[in-house]
Amino acid sequence: MPCCFEKYISLSAQNGVNPDWEKKVIEYFKEKLKENNAPKWVPSLNEVPLHYLKPNSFVKFRCMIQDMFDPEFYMGVYETVNQNTKAHVLHFGKYRDVAECGPQQELDLNSPRNTTLERQTFYCVPVPGESTWSFLNFSFNAYVNANQARVSPSTSYTPSRHKRSYEDDDDMDLQPNKQKDQHAGARQAGSVGGLQWCGEPKRLETEASTGQQLNSLNLSSPFDLNFPLPGEKGPACLVKVYEDWDCFKVNDILELYGILSVDPVLSILNNDERDASALLDPMECTDTAEEQRVHSPPASLVPRIHVILAQKLQHINPLLPACLNKEESKTCKFVSSFMSELSPVRAELLGFLTHALLGDSLAAEYLILHLISTVYTRRDVLPLGKFTVNLSGCPRNSTFTEHLYRIIQHLVPASFRLQMTIENMNHLKFIPHKDYTANRLVSGLLQLPSNTSLVIDETLLEQGQLDTPGVHNVTALSNLITWQKVDYDFSYHQMEFPCNINVFITSEGRSLLPADCQIHLQPQLIPPNMEEYMNSLLSAVLPSVLNKFRIYLTLLRFLEYSISDEITKAVEDDFVEMRKNDPQSITADDLHQLLVVARCLSLSAGQTTLSRERWLRAKQLESLRRTRLQQQKCVNGNEL
Repeated sequence: MPCCFEKYISLSAQNGVNPDWEKKVIEYFKEKLKENNAPKWVPSLNEVPLHYLKPNSFVKFRCMIQDMFDPEFYMGVYETVNQNTKAHVLHFGKYRDVAECGPQQELDLNSPRNTTLERQTFYCVPVPGESTWSFLNFSFNAYVNANQARVSPSTSYTPSRHKRSYEDDDDMDLQPNKQKDQHAGARQAGSVGGLQWCGEPKRLETEASTGQQLNSLNLSSPFDLNFPLPGEKGPACLVKVYEDWDCFKVNDILELYGILSVDPVLSILNNDERDASALLDPMECTDTAEEQRVHSPPASLVPRIHVILAQKLQHINPLLPACLNKEESKTCKFVSSFMSELSPVRAELLGFLTHALLGDSLAAEYLILHLISTVYTRRDVLPLGKFTVNLSGCPRNSTFTEHLYRIIQHLVPASFRLQMTIENMNHLKFIPHKDYTANRLVSGLLQLPSNTSLVIDETLLEQGQLDTPGVHNVTALSNLITWQKVDYDFSYHQMEFPCNINVFITSEGRSLLPADCQIHLQPQLIPPNMEEYMNSLLSAVLPSVLNKFRIYLTLLRFLEYSISDEITKAVEDDFVEMRKNDPQSITADDLHQLLVVARCLSLSAGQTTLSRERWLRAKQLESLRRTRLQQQKCVNGNEL
């Protein structure tokens, strides 16, 4: 299947322009992907290095939409003329960046049969903060039959998540010297209607097996791939979407299937355009040099994908079906089978987290509730279902919080640990902002997809002065926690982006940030070597059991939940009774938190409706938590 598009190119050249051909292409790939394990046979740009893939091969890419560029026009149909025979031929421009002309052919720019169409371009990056286990499960079998799409014969290659960053490709040539000489002698080169074109009959390809190095671009500064999180590696892509692009928005997670476009001629032509634009009347050239540089980066650094099929992902847990809302037989069988063994999985997970929290079973209960919480709806500006937990009492000069985060990393598909130091708060970029010079959205730490676990470590916070950016960053974190939104900076105004981020705060005393729930850690044991203790805890868990934990925590987020009228009435009566007994401490906010705890507690047991038993258990947990906080206040005064 990776070479199917080359067949499409040859057939379209033989048959001319067929109005039904585009539909046939999409239907063909849809049917192919329905075959057993077919998606695993398609090479993934997330795992296979770019230089191992042939241009025009069929690939997939799992990514987040980091930015959306303006729609672009391209030549959907264009006509060429043979200089000798004067024969006219029509060609498709869809799924292409370069309009290729055969021997002795020229592009007829004035043909009345040329058709200009529109497509949308997304700037996409790998899923920020994706856990290693999630990545490796997705990449399993990604290399099966990938040789069909490779440029070179089979070579030894070991897939690794921590491969060399594409920023390091700046010192690579755009194309071999011989190809450069060919291009220098081309009769004509230019760009029309979104398609680059040149007069050379041969397509230029990158050949990894030749060993020839590629030259660096004459860029004023290193190209920023715009990853939201520091240290992220992997390809960024310009994704060309031809239909239904209104269904997608910034920060959506997509799984794309499409045609890989990495023709080096793109970079040469784009450089020629930049040089030519400097000679034009400024009034005639509306794009700045920086905008051209960002929107047309070298294909060796930022490849293009022409999308044939695109699916918005509800989650990135590779152990679960991609869509959990559809009532498909396979999905239902999988869910019902897992739900039947939910109780022992919960018990094992509780024991595992109790050990991770140094023997504190109450804190482990609340950590489970936190990990399955999600914003299930919004009432006006209030996000319902969020459950930010502050774990206070964490030892200060210890590696405990670091290792606790490692445990969470092994359980959730995507996460990030924010070390809350004065330096980080003052210097890191939290809020994405619009760069009007380059006409792009510059990412920030808080540009994260839904269901990401954000662990904020306050135990590293020292005394110091927050400057203006630091204050803005703290405000952004507070807004994220309270309202589940991030206000992106567009200079002249702020644009609100709703989000669904699970925030877990570790601190010594009460957190400086708002939290829905504070649970004070009460260790029952203090390991002499924290690293050895946590490593042994992880190694003691069977991989199959760990996978059950991962399925459990993702699946329960998507279960429907309701409260019957009878239980609603009982809860109201119970609240009135609690107010009578303690009118000063029981408020409407306490009732709201009780309902959130009861909801998560019910779902954690696989129950999609609130029962009297679960309501009483929620009250008991909250009572134990409050009592613990009161006891700690008595010991430490007003520290909490």
